[in-house]
Amino acid sequence: MDQALHTKELARTGSTLLAADALDFRLLNDFQRGFPLAAHPWKVLAERLNCSATEVMARLACLQDAGKISRVGPVFAPNRIGASTLAAMAVPEAELPRVAAQVSAFPGVNHNYRREHRYNLWFVASAPDEASLARLLDDMGAITACPPIALPLVEEYHIDLGFDLASGRRTRHAVSPVQRQSLTRSEWQLIDLLHDGLPWVERPFQAMGDAAGLGEGRVLTTLSRWLADGTLRRFGVVVRHRELGWRANAMCVWQVPEAQVSAFGHALAAEDGVSLCYRRRTTSDWPYNLFCMIHGQGREAVEARRATLAAQVGLAAFPAAVLFSTDCYKQCGARYQAPLERAA
Repeated sequence: MDQALHTKELARTGSTLLAADALDFRLLNDFQRGFPLAAHPWKVLAERLNCSATEVMARLACLQDAGKISRVGPVFAPNRIGASTLAAMAVPEAELPRVAAQVSAFPGVNHNYRREHRYNLWFVASAPDEASLARLLDDMGAITACPPIALPLVEEYHIDLGFDLASGRRTRHAVSPVQRQSLTRSEWQLIDLLHDGLPWVERPFQAMGDAAGLGEGRVLTTLSRWLADGTLRRFGVVVRHRELGWRANAMCVWQVPEAQVSAFGHALAAEDGVSLCYRRRTTSDWPYNLFCMIHGQGREAVEARRATLAAQVGLAAFPAAVLFSTDCYKQCGARYQAPLERAA
């Protein structure tokens, strides 16, 4: 879809992206993946956009300051380094602000949302390994007096929030078995430097390479290798969808017989409008094993798409729930710790 069609679609939907000009939109939309891993990446972008590298850096910095992007950097595939889980708490309404703030204060929490359900606080927690993750959740329960349930990933069907901001079209990726990476100390240092994204300097990979003791060439080679082997889902502009008009999103869940969940999951993930789709472990109090996320610019559109998907895929007969997000308490990239830091 060319820029003129993008603009028409944005005008029709009433997206807040109308406030952005054509250059801002392209920076937000076109480089969520496929970011140039080159010595002068801003210059490469500038050549594609017919502007200067200085303007590219300035515009991206302004978009970050305005909260429309979180960073320009990597998105790691789940459980390739460290361990993570989706978790939830049933919090009394009067206690929700306090508990949400306490949960968000943990460095291992990178997403924290309020959703419409008895389990009303949902977050993603990460730690160096499964034992550390269990301790982290225990600590959260002790501090908040609201024990969380852990719903770790069992099978991935589609996980990628980098979708077209005008049409909602996605890029599908090949799903490969989880292979936990063994990293060098310098690579762990590089990951730590990448948490907040690239710095706004002419040669950002050189700056990171110098800080990590790798050099610019090895940084670029390492990132390319991580993209190729699936350690990284993508590298590019990480947008904040709520701030860009995609204000309605729902976590849709179904209770599917274990023998059938994989087939239904792959079928659901193949449909447009599904930004996340996976199987998660159940608990005695949470029977739903098939999850998908649907993003939209209005609640009615999300509800309609969910109903259509359930009918098309054949999920309408199974017990289900729809949990709309109402408040975002924390949204950032996962922060991973090196083994040396864990030992300390």
